[in-house]
Amino acid sequence: MNLLLLILLAGELRFALHDEPKTTDPLLMADESAEAIRYLTEGVLIRVNRLTQKPEPELATSWKISKDGRKIVFKLRPGVVSSEDVVKTFRRLLDPALHSPIADTFKTDKGSVMVTAQDPSTVTAEFPAPTASIEIMFDQVAIGSGLGPFLVAERKPGVSILLKRNPAYWKRPLPVVDSIRIDIEQNRDLELLRFTRGEIQLIDKLAPDLYDRLPAGTAVDAGPTLDSEFLWFNQAKRAPIPERTKEWFRSTAFRRAISMAIQRADLCRVVYRGHATPAAGPVAPSNKLWSRAGLIPERFDPAAAAKLLAEDGFGLHNGVLRDRGGNAVEFSIVTNAGSKTRERMAAMIQEDLSKLGIKINIVTLDFPSLIERMTRTLNYEACLLGLVNVDPDPSELMNILLSSASNHPWNPAQKTPETPWEAEIDRLMLAQAGTADYRVRKKNFDRVQEIMREQEPVIYLLHPNSLSAVSKQVIGVKPTAFFPHTFWDAEHLSVSKPAGGG
Repeated sequence: MNLLLLILLAGELRFALHDEPKTTDPLLMADESAEAIRYLTEGVLIRVNRLTQKPEPELATSWKISKDGRKIVFKLRPGVVSSEDVVKTFRRLLDPALHSPIADTFKTDKGSVMVTAQDPSTVTAEFPAPTASIEIMFDQVAIGSGLGPFLVAERKPGVSILLKRNPAYWKRPLPVVDSIRIDIEQNRDLELLRFTRGEIQLIDKLAPDLYDRLPAGTAVDAGPTLDSEFLWFNQAKRAPIPERTKEWFRSTAFRRAISMAIQRADLCRVVYRGHATPAAGPVAPSNKLWSRAGLIPERFDPAAAAKLLAEDGFGLHNGVLRDRGGNAVEFSIVTNAGSKTRERMAAMIQEDLSKLGIKINIVTLDFPSLIERMTRTLNYEACLLGLVNVDPDPSELMNILLSSASNHPWNPAQKTPETPWEAEIDRLMLAQAGTADYRVRKKNFDRVQEIMREQEPVIYLLHPNSLSAVSKQVIGVKPTAFFPHTFWDAEHLSVSKPAGGG
């Protein structure tokens, strides 16, 4: 590539995140916005190519897995990262005082990983039991700092984050673009308007109702994602909500009745304009290796839902559903402000449940406040949210499904499982993570999906398609169905300057 062409293609890549990153600590990042920043700025030992889904060398030049699947030995990139850097990272990651959601991935039923230095450029990660997909797990752990293609140059909370090309980046050539400007933009309509004006050049997760409004040649549907949208009820004993409400939420019959009363097909058709699939559980049908064959979404059957509620002691009186104590069934669903998709889903769920005599209040919160309630104060009743699944492997869900996990939605950070079925999920998830035998893992994880379907602590609603917008100015974008959908290869993207040099 000649110098003139490089100058014409150098410039600033611009797109938006829909929420402020909750944290800047790469070992604590769990929300989607924070993960996007981590992806662009941090270095990892192995990176899973989002297009091929195959692991590729990064800070590790090579790796070797033992025959028993218990140990992986990394050869590190000389002069870039040392074994001491890796050991320090994992020591901090696994410190219980840190409460890192990523640490749950490195646990088995027999303990946690042990990372040791063999020499300055060789490090060993040894698990107490055989571990499946062992190399893929290291895609999410940022080693040290300043080892990614871009650096955070400026941060204006609630407004924007400016990333600059990292001049010390170990790869050559360096990224083509000089910088990436990331705006915090919750208003999806304004995001689309800014895209059509050329103020931003990518929309990584496009709201489905805006898809048909894109300029010709800029809309991309990359097909079904592994992501899911779901509703859950707060079952935590320490939650500051009425005891009668917790009693409803702890009832499997109540949860299943709610699930039966929600018309998933309508959510896909109306809210997602057909760019989504009804969900039966945490694993999308597009995940061919791990989805449970024959598991189908809860059928839409309001009559069966009403019967199930009646059998559980609920009754309809003058159009109002009441529990056996005579209390009207009413609760609030919280979701993140600025997401028209979730707000519309909540409104449709509100309408569906009103036919059972249930009153739903919809509460929208800014994302930091929502996370605060979910993980710290537990001051909410039900929540409508989604999960971005980067890795199709079951171990990706350890920090969601383990009862001890801080991100266990309905009852986080349990010291011991509070229900027999949660204890069974714990056992099965740790067992599947503790073997490299696909058949054994599949059997265990199939049963996990069955339990989630039977108990419905989380009411899985749908799996959305990967919808994105790509400006004709941006060269090299290869949209995928996996996060991040458009900028996963940002270091190789280029931006052509518009005619006239603007």
